[in-house]
Amino acid sequence: MIRMSTSTSSSTHLDSVDAYAQRVLDSVLGTMDTLAILIGDRLGWYRSLADDGPATADELAERTGTHPRYTREWLEQQAVTGLLDVDGDPPHFALSAAGREVLTDPHSLAYMAPLARMIVGATMQLPDLLEAYRNGGGVSWSQFGRDVCESQADANRPLFEKALPDALRSVPEVDRVLGQPGAQIADIGCGGGWSTIMIARTYPDATVQGFDIDAPSVEMARSNLAENADVAQRVTFTQCDASELPGGNFQAAFAFECVHDMPRPVEVLAAVRRSLAPGGFMIVMDEAVADTFTAPGDDVERLMYGYSLSICLPDGMSHTPSAGTGTVMRPATLRRYALEAGFTEVDVLPIDDFGFFRFYLLRTE
Repeated sequence: MIRMSTSTSSSTHLDSVDAYAQRVLDSVLGTMDTLAILIGDRLGWYRSLADDGPATADELAERTGTHPRYTREWLEQQAVTGLLDVDGDPPHFALSAAGREVLTDPHSLAYMAPLARMIVGATMQLPDLLEAYRNGGGVSWSQFGRDVCESQADANRPLFEKALPDALRSVPEVDRVLGQPGAQIADIGCGGGWSTIMIARTYPDATVQGFDIDAPSVEMARSNLAENADVAQRVTFTQCDASELPGGNFQAAFAFECVHDMPRPVEVLAAVRRSLAPGGFMIVMDEAVADTFTAPGDDVERLMYGYSLSICLPDGMSHTPSAGTGTVMRPATLRRYALEAGFTEVDVLPIDDFGFFRFYLLRTE
C-alpha cells in the first residue's frame, strides 16, 4: 500500500465554516481525481503515454482502442488537475517522469495506481455496505471482486520486493532461523504471493508454503509464481482456512497485513502456534497505527480508518462469529489476541523505515 511518513498530519481543527467547507470540497476533488486515475489505469491511457510518448486525444484513442471524445475529456481533466502536462496546438498531452513512476511502474515504492482501483472497487459495493452498516452484516472479500483483490497484491509488491529482504536480515534472531538449511516457513494470508516469493528468494535454503482462504488470491499467487522460476521448486500455495494448518513443522510463520481482517484471529493464531516446530516463532506485519485513539489523527490514521470503513471491517464482519477488528488494530489488541492464542511473548521488532507497517514477533518460549 501507499508509503508515507507516520508523522505526517493534515488533520486540523475545522473551526470556521469556510475551513470546514473547503475540507469537504478538497475531499470531493480528491474523489474525482481517484475515479479519473482508475479510468486512465484500466484503459491503458497512462501506460500508452509512458511507453509511446505524448499524444493528442485522437492519437491516444487510436493507440488504446478507445473513443476519442471520452479520451479528450479525460486528457483535459488530467491536465486541469495537474497530473498531465500539455503543450502545442493541437494540444499534446504528456506524462512526466514522476507520473510514469507513480502511475505505471509496478516495481516502484511510489507506485500508487492500485490505490485508485482499491477505493473505487470498494465503493462499487456501496449498496451492500450500507445494508451491512444497518443490520450488522458484512461484505466479504470475494464480493469486492477483482479490482480490490489485485490492487492489494499490486500495492504491496514493491515493498516486499525492495524492502522486505533487508528488513528480515536486519534482525539477527530472525535471519538466523530463516537462513537455516531446510527451514520450513509458512506465509499465512499470502494473497497474491509476493511476500512468499520474496522470502524464498531471500533465503535460498528454505521451503515456503503460502496459505490463503480466498481461491482467486491463491490462483493469482500461483500465476505470479509461474513467472518466478528461480523459486518455483521451493514455494507452494494452498487454499485453506488458516485455523486448519498442519501442526508442528514450521520454524517460522508470517502473517502480512491480514490478522486485522480475520473474523477469528485468536483461532488462527492458535493454529499457527501449534504448527510451529519447537523454538519456532511467528511474525505479524500490520499497520503501524497509533497506540491509542487520538483525534484528530495523522494521515496514517485517516487512511487506515478509510480502509476499515470501506473494506476491512465489512470483510471481517461478513463471517459469524467475528472479532470485528478492522484495519486500525492497535498494538494492545494484537497482543491480547496473541496471548489468548497461547503465545507467551509479543515484541515489536526494530524494523524501521517500512512505510506505515509494524512488525511483531510472537513466541512461546
